[in-house]
Amino acid sequence: MHCRGDEVEVGELSETTELGDAAAVTRARGGDLGAYELLVARYTVPAHRAAVLLGAGDDADDVVQEAFVKAYRQLSRYRGESGFRPWLLAIVANETRNLHRSRRRRDGLALRAAVSEGPRADVPDPAESVMAHERRERLVEHLKKLSDRDREVLVCRFLLDLSELETAVALGVPKGTVKSRTNRALARLREGMEVLDA
Repeated sequence: MHCRGDEVEVGELSETTELGDAAAVTRARGGDLGAYELLVARYTVPAHRAAVLLGAGDDADDVVQEAFVKAYRQLSRYRGESGFRPWLLAIVANETRNLHRSRRRRDGLALRAAVSEGPRADVPDPAESVMAHERRERLVEHLKKLSDRDREVLVCRFLLDLSELETAVALGVPKGTVKSRTNRALARLREGMEVLDA
């Protein structure tokens, strides 16, 4: 995309915005930085959300930036079997794990902020809002108590809406492992919430 001051060539802008992920990756591999910038623009929000949900907290911006840098450097390794998004989210997940290791602590998750960022209704009933907020708070507290493995699979499957295959790619495990981990993690989450309700 060529910019002259505030002018953008409209033909190139529409071509770039309509560019699919596979074509953008191919062009980026060939040195087209505009094509990679399109991928960055397209996936910054989901990558940031994933980093927050996986526990990066205040460091989510740094994790996402590092993930995009690593993804760019590793474009030659991208095979495209399951799409750019899960491949990128796998890098985000790895960077978040690296962050946890370097901080030497596993607490301080910022799930509360990520869960509360959901879409807002026009003007909800105040009582319903309070109840929904309390349910979210309880869910967040229980998610924090799960092991990293259980939390990661539930975040990917239900908070990031990834398919089993995309979750497998993001977490670097077989698809069958995602299915069994999801079932066990849901059972542990339910069990923890029932104990508190009792």
